[in-house]
Amino acid sequence: MDTLKSKYGKYFAEMTKHSHAAAKIDETCVFQEANWETRKYMDILLKDNVLPGSGLGNVEHFKAFYDAIKEGKRGLFMLEHYSNMDLPAFIYLLEQQGEEWAKDLAGRIVAIAGMKLNEADPGVRAFTESFTRVVVYPSRSLNAVENKDISDEEKLEEEKRAKKINFAAMRAMDGCKRRGQVIAVFPSGTRYRPGKPETKKGLREMDSYLRLFDIMILVSINGNCLRINPESPDDMLSDIVVPDTITMTASQIIECKKFRNEVLATLPEDCPDPKVETVAAVMKIMEGLHYQAELKLGK
Repeated sequence: MDTLKSKYGKYFAEMTKHSHAAAKIDETCVFQEANWETRKYMDILLKDNVLPGSGLGNVEHFKAFYDAIKEGKRGLFMLEHYSNMDLPAFIYLLEQQGEEWAKDLAGRIVAIAGMKLNEADPGVRAFTESFTRVVVYPSRSLNAVENKDISDEEKLEEEKRAKKINFAAMRAMDGCKRRGQVIAVFPSGTRYRPGKPETKKGLREMDSYLRLFDIMILVSINGNCLRINPESPDDMLSDIVVPDTITMTASQIIECKKFRNEVLATLPEDCPDPKVETVAAVMKIMEGLHYQAELKLGK
């Protein structure tokens, strides 16, 4: 069984030498440009493990989305999330499409990333900084702080830190939109773990993205060349490497505000949390997209 650490340890050692991303996140460093020195090694990993036959599904939807972005629409990708290779593989498959529009679209992607990817481990940080991203303080991380055996003052300070980081992240995203960049986000906020359906549930705060963007495309991911290691699920460098055929399939373009309003219109007046319902509607479409792609691929 090959893990990232055992199979590519020498590359991670080299990537760490070239790493310059912040090891501690605050409001001054939430926008982080791709590090092209570490990206070279990521390309090796992708070429090794994304097998022939991999590609994009419903390419015409990606192209229509790109054309709309070029015309000034503010665009959003929402993707399923199975591994830390999802974003790298998505960008790689766009680049491998072989058309200039797809390469340009890949170059416009800015991922929303949790701060853990910067702070957990130098190797993980080097892996992550190969791609442009806006770093956020996830709600799950703040919830974990609430359960820690620390003082109320320390918890309050961490809440203040989270607010500063996320406010700065919102401003950074606004700048990305103005520059014609495309935000990519995993609405589940975590990688899906088999047998734990709660890890495939959309986060409530994803509702705000529906209000901030003009259009979005949902992307299903069928195939996965990096699996969570059940023996050490929290150690990302212990993830198991499994070369695989990966297909990333696009939904049709969805008008964000129209979609949100249509979902809200179906809810009863006493609905306890409409935001949860709008995000649940997104996840339902994504699940159907995944299932249809699976049938088409014969998996």
